[in-house]
Amino acid sequence: MRAAVLHQPKTPLVIEDVAIGKPGPREVLVRTAAVGVCHSDLHFLDGAYPYAMPAILGHEAAGVVEQVGSEVRTVRPGDHVITCLSAYCGHCEHCLTGHLSLCTEPDTRRREGEEPRLMARQGGPINQFVNLSAFAEQMLIHEHALVAIRRDMPLDRAALIGCAVTTGMGAVIHTAKVQPGETVAVIGCGGIGLATVNSAAIAGAGRIIAIDRVPAKLELARKFGATDVIDAGNADVLDAVRTLTGGGVHHAFEAIGLKQTTEQAFAMLRRGGTATVIGMIAPGVKIELKGSDFLGEKRIQGSLMGSNRFPVDMPRMVDFYMAGKLHLDELIAQRLPLERINEAFDELRRGELARSVIMFG
Repeated sequence: MRAAVLHQPKTPLVIEDVAIGKPGPREVLVRTAAVGVCHSDLHFLDGAYPYAMPAILGHEAAGVVEQVGSEVRTVRPGDHVITCLSAYCGHCEHCLTGHLSLCTEPDTRRREGEEPRLMARQGGPINQFVNLSAFAEQMLIHEHALVAIRRDMPLDRAALIGCAVTTGMGAVIHTAKVQPGETVAVIGCGGIGLATVNSAAIAGAGRIIAIDRVPAKLELARKFGATDVIDAGNADVLDAVRTLTGGGVHHAFEAIGLKQTTEQAFAMLRRGGTATVIGMIAPGVKIELKGSDFLGEKRIQGSLMGSNRFPVDMPRMVDFYMAGKLHLDELIAQRLPLERINEAFDELRRGELARSVIMFG
């Protein structure tokens, strides 16, 4: 199969012919249909986060089941599926208490000594990225890394649910538990930020403030449900938020992964407010907060993949889209073949578009 292989950080992905194994017990072979190009991939591509090389990146995907191994119970050949990087074992403390996204058990990966799922044609294993490696024509993954969905759902839009939408909606619904009428600010209007805006509107937030430096993204945020927008390049963000809300917001979501914006998210809270950090902050970066703010019962917390229970959440998100409540059509800025994947990452670095999607077949 063809795949985009990363050999060294800060180098272009190389389209190569890669060997993929046969499904073993509880494994599923998926024909990839579409993969979103996410900023999380860029962190590894540019070396901000270390990862064993060579590797095939990609994690925001949808496709069709081709084969299943023994003991697979959740899908069958022909099923349309969405994948999820937060594969779960089902029996650890996190899973048993309903926190599937926190599972770190190795059961979803092949063990040391077993044949790798991915191999270079010239020999040697290729590392599978976060249980998936979706920038390839096929994926060989554990059945707890995917979920079947209704077949009338377009797969290019379904792919976005695999990360951006699950992360944004989950942060609003599961992690922060936004209540109807509360005020919300979202810093960063990329794919995840726009999904967060959309989800805050679905949750019934009374006022939703979108913050970004790109005017086109702010206009898009209005279509996704933002009641107010702030151009961070032309305004004092904290003063603007406090003016709009009479003192601060109930919830601030940081969807970029920067020190400055994380500190802004906490600073724009009203008393009793909560800042939820969705963005991936680079290793070693420290966040500075005013200690006296904690006397006002302000809180800051992280959100990993939207604190999801994806086998339940993703089919519901598909229903939201099919009912016209979840805006996925507008989230896709361009569709590209695998051969143009490096162009998609160049665009992601510029930060001008919402989401690029790699299409197969």
